[in-house]
Amino acid sequence: MNQLDRFDWAILNELQMDGRLTNAELAQRVGLSAAPCWRRVRALEESGYITGYHATLDRHKLGLGVLAFVRVDAAQNTADITLRMEEAIRLLPEVTTCHYISGAGTFELQVVARDLESFSGFVRNVLLRLPNVKDVHTIFSLGEVKSSSALPLPSTLTHA
Repeated sequence: MNQLDRFDWAILNELQMDGRLTNAELAQRVGLSAAPCWRRVRALEESGYITGYHATLDRHKLGLGVLAFVRVDAAQNTADITLRMEEAIRLLPEVTTCHYISGAGTFELQVVARDLESFSGFVRNVLLRLPNVKDVHTIFSLGEVKSSSALPLPSTLTHA
């Protein structure tokens, strides 16, 4: 796919709002018949615009009451060492997102835990034992204002 048209944008918008839409429902919402809609969805998947489908879970109902943002400082920042740190972080189920960042620190993690005691144990027994970790700085979420995996598409942007 070289360029997206209005139908592609509409399909992406509808699917990111509800990934469980049937092809018939999706086709109706975007103004296409079922077969062309299905072909477009497949093309968007094959081109990498759609990378997967998932269910959004409520962490509180699952007993994960703590959400923390953790900056991890590396002792050294060489390519090999950084790659080893990335590989180690990817294996940690408590880490829901990880970004390689500019400025102070090397990585910014979003971490969930049952409670403060389990979070503290995770930091002491897991994070601080990762290869090349120099220091860890934590900020706790006191309340969630917005949480969304939906990306702002041209039809949803409020500022042009």
